[in-house]
Amino acid sequence: MPTTLVTGAAGFAGSHLLDLLTAGPAGEIVAWRRTSKDAPSHAGAVRWDTVDLLDRDGVRAAIARIRPAAVYHCAGAAHVGRAWDSTEATFATNVRGTHHLLDALRRAEVTARVLIPSSALVYKPADRPLVEDDPLVPAGPYGVSKLAQEMLASHAGPRVSVMVARSFNHFGPRQDPFFAASGWARRIADIERGRWKPATMAVGNLDARRDLTDVRDTVRAYTLMVDGGRHGDVLNVCSGVAIEIRALLERLIARARVPIGVSVDTARYRPNDTPLIVGDPTRIRERLGWSPRIPLDQALDDLLEYWRSQP
Repeated sequence: MPTTLVTGAAGFAGSHLLDLLTAGPAGEIVAWRRTSKDAPSHAGAVRWDTVDLLDRDGVRAAIARIRPAAVYHCAGAAHVGRAWDSTEATFATNVRGTHHLLDALRRAEVTARVLIPSSALVYKPADRPLVEDDPLVPAGPYGVSKLAQEMLASHAGPRVSVMVARSFNHFGPRQDPFFAASGWARRIADIERGRWKPATMAVGNLDARRDLTDVRDTVRAYTLMVDGGRHGDVLNVCSGVAIEIRALLERLIARARVPIGVSVDTARYRPNDTPLIVGDPTRIRERLGWSPRIPLDQALDDLLEYWRSQP
């Protein structure tokens, strides 16, 4: 059976993608992690390899060895805020790492379908739902790195079909607590255990509005794109609904088992925080029949229970 490759498989979206792929007849699944310290999962169902995407020769050798028919390129620097302080590392991982992967596929003359997760932050900010044909004017280094990934896709070679998923904000269990929703959920769980006193959370900008999707719906969109998408497809992966970050925090706090207060810390604001990011999901719905299935309240319940279950 054909081989499926997942890069960044030990990460947030990558691990949820493995959940989905191993639940069906995906054939052999090869999962890449950057170092042996990245914890593997799905023992027996997945073959783990340690491959650093910044090691050009190592990537070429690994691709020539496994010759994947499908590639989910989930590896990358994912945090928008950190990109302002770690611009060089963000570009190295997202741009050079993607170039090494696509170049290796081309050199090995592999026939493959490749999914590159991009970001809503490639768009020029707007006060309405964003569509795929809107201007691409990133407002920060993370968005620039994701747009560069998209541009590399056009040089993947004649045997490689590349689909680009412009993913809007997604969250869920296993997400790095440096991200807002996951960090809040972990803090609530810690406060419930008595690990933090007084029970007050310092937060950043709560006025922004974001289009939020459960990560499990997001990776389901990725599989639909690989299975049924067309070469060159660029599709928004989003709900089409924006929620104020303040309302998101209030929903989480309402689930807490103890009283919790909130204080705003302006030091937590990003250098350039777009007031509204919401997408139009019409294209992916019409082409592939995808729409989010997991309600926001269930996603918040699952996220909070995940952190409550952690030691």
